Amino acid sequence: MTTYKGIDYGGGTTNRAANGIRYGVISQNVILQEWVDRSEPFYVYTCPYCGAGLRKGADAKRCPACHKSIDPDRDFDLIELVSYVLDDGEYTAESDNYGDIFITKSPYYTFAQFCSPCAPGACHLENPLSEPDDDNKCYCFGHDWFKDGRAPYTVYDVKTNLVVEP
Repeated sequence: MTTYKGIDYGGGTTNRAANGIRYGVISQNVILQEWVDRSEPFYVYTCPYCGAGLRKGADAKRCPACHKSIDPDRDFDLIELVSYVLDDGEYTAESDNYGDIFITKSPYYTFAQFCSPCAPGACHLENPLSEPDDDNKCYCFGHDWFKDGRAPYTVYDVKTNLVVEP
């Protein structure tokens, strides 16, 4: 735990939900098995001829930009994974290419140090604050995400603002 709240490189407006709670960021290595079990791969489909995005993904029959026909059985053999996402009604989160998970919705929050400029305005859950600061209030995963059944930070319920015990 730390008493240093860090620097808000986002100026108070980025990586923050409409309700004011900031996004929480945690390394996928801290919760890897739970993340693997709960998240889904996310792919972006693009036209194999011009590179335009395909709104219908693998179901696209024709490119909206170049109008060429697309054969899903032939043209999507080399689709690259973009990230892993979680949207189960309780949590919304996505991993980036560096192995960090951004929690953008959760029934829980905590107080943590601001991230580096790489995630401006978000809070790093691996650096929890020992003294709560409302400016550093961020979404987090609950205790059940961790091997020993206890999060490495204090978990609060978004609805009641009460501490959630493991």
